[in-house]
Amino acid sequence: MTLTGDHHGSIGVFDSGIGGLSVANAICGLLPRESLLYVADNAHAPYGARTDAEVLDYSRRITDFLLAAGTKLIVVACNTATSVAIDALRAEYADVPFVGLEPAVKPAADGRHVGVMATAVTLRSARYLDLKARYLNDRPVWEDPCVGLVPLIEVYGTGSPQVERYLQGLLAPAGELDTLVLGCTHYPLIVEDIRGVVGRAVNVIDPSGAAARQVQRLLERRGLLGPAAAIARYDFHCTGGPAPLQRTLWQLPQLNARRRWVVPYLALNED
Repeated sequence: MTLTGDHHGSIGVFDSGIGGLSVANAICGLLPRESLLYVADNAHAPYGARTDAEVLDYSRRITDFLLAAGTKLIVVACNTATSVAIDALRAEYADVPFVGLEPAVKPAADGRHVGVMATAVTLRSARYLDLKARYLNDRPVWEDPCVGLVPLIEVYGTGSPQVERYLQGLLAPAGELDTLVLGCTHYPLIVEDIRGVVGRAVNVIDPSGAAARQVQRLLERRGLLGPAAAIARYDFHCTGGPAPLQRTLWQLPQLNARRRWVVPYLALNED
């Protein structure tokens, strides 16, 4: 296994692909002194099409990689992996602080016509069902597992006719929504495409900012914030081809500005 330099004291971030870049971008905006080591497991994407056992196995392998590199906190920047794996990771790596992503159901409680875009794994997870029962149990909720959307985002990205056509077909049956929860970290990368379909009046909820604030709270609580003179560096690994990462980073100038490497590593492909 090859590491792109020493990442002692960095924040580790992982996702099934490029979606977690929306979270990494929020973190670098809030905590500009913190370095990041990002893993995109795009060889196994989308996680929503995988079994729970597979997602847990991939999550463990990536966690081992990030800890071997020296990271001080790990962000599970994937709603599916959070739903399936984060409780096990917290139990197995008890000294490691983890931040997960879950559908932002609580902020949607003010809406009366709520939609949730998420993977099938997330929609059937106990974590999501509990949140829905607590905050949205008195109203109908439109849900869709968005089958095939993550690969379209990985291959074509925002502003593409392929993504626009998909969203038109996906959201037509949803009716008149006033609130739409983005339950997968890939979806904020196409938030303008989504708004173009549902209309600007709809409250589209992106959980990336809340995740970044939780990272800040945990680092402050544990005395782990980087020194004031620190110069952040961002390195990116992928288990498949690097093109989706490179294309998306160009669209995130704040995150791209301190990018050093986008490189593949093959350890997770040894099934």
